[in-house]
Amino acid sequence: MRCIGVYNASSSVHGDYPTRFYLPGYSPKSLHKGAFREMDFVKEKLGVEVQFGKYSFMVYNVAAKMTIFRNLGHIDVGIEVVPVKALADSMSSGVSYFEQFVWDLEKRGTSNIDIPVLILGIDV
Repeated sequence: MRCIGVYNASSSVHGDYPTRFYLPGYSPKSLHKGAFREMDFVKEKLGVEVQFGKYSFMVYNVAAKMTIFRNLGHIDVGIEVVPVKALADSMSSGVSYFEQFVWDLEKRGTSNIDIPVLILGIDV
């Protein structure tokens, strides 16, 4: 597989985490870096995530992170790049794959907070 080119424009979202649900008297350690979320690539309102990790990260990218970036006005649509099963089988254990992810999304149905996302399965 060859990489033709990559563009990464300000793909981090900074902010403070809410503290209103902490128990009285609890004081968390200071976060030196501050709170933020990152997306692999953002260009012209398109967010792209490349995920070759555990299944939970694929779901988080599409069902939560892309929605957050859309709600903040950074993206309108997304692309999630994931391995197909044949490629995942040659990787470390626990790697999720395109066929599994698409099946789960179809069975999950749609929600009023979903954004258009292309799930792109790749093989080598």
